Amino acid sequence: MKKSATSRDTGAASRADTLTLGPSGAERRQAAVAHHLPDIKAALAALPKDQAGVRIQNAKALRGVLGRDGAIGALAAQTLGPAARPVRAVLFDKSAANNWALGWHQDRTICVQARKETPGFGPWSIKAGMQHVAPPFDLLARMVTIRVHLDDVPMDNAPLLIAPGSHLKGRVPIERIDEIVQGCGVVACDAEAGDVWLYSTPILHASNAAETPRRRRVLQIDYSADDLPGGLQWLGV
Repeated sequence: MKKSATSRDTGAASRADTLTLGPSGAERRQAAVAHHLPDIKAALAALPKDQAGVRIQNAKALRGVLGRDGAIGALAAQTLGPAARPVRAVLFDKSAANNWALGWHQDRTICVQARKETPGFGPWSIKAGMQHVAPPFDLLARMVTIRVHLDDVPMDNAPLLIAPGSHLKGRVPIERIDEIVQGCGVVACDAEAGDVWLYSTPILHASNAAETPRRRRVLQIDYSADDLPGGLQWLGV
């Protein structure tokens, strides 16, 4: 894993509930899926429990809740319109036995069915046996990432750290990440089980190791309303 965020990051937390998706790149929806948690947990129960992040595909049990009429998919449709569809999903499972840190970065790749050389797309990579590629930045900027909290995430259990407004800075070179984070400031996205956080997909974000680690499961889903060019196809969920 990348190095942890600095200690400076952990102290800035109080603005979380004032953020809105457009200007800040993040927005909290409290208890948005609280009534659906048992079904979501049941759909994820068979996934490995000893991995930091499990990339999900062919998740038939999740399709109802992720579709545009489902509790999670409806949130994406409100933001992206009725064409919004889930294009990638990952379960993050942090615990006392698996307590990692992740340095500041942007998510820069998408997951597709097969490699097809297409102008503006690249470099290519394989992650968990799935084909990934970096698309043009404007495609990422039109996406939304939804994080569904299956467990409580208080300040001592490694809430996601974000730099509000950094999604408006374009593709940030690695050497400028610290500068942009300092300029935007840092907010810690605490949550209760059943809460949902919506993010602009390219927002700069990080995570420290938990100070008081206990289980912290987060289902993260990327949504897009775009069709891909050049014969490329989203892998989907």
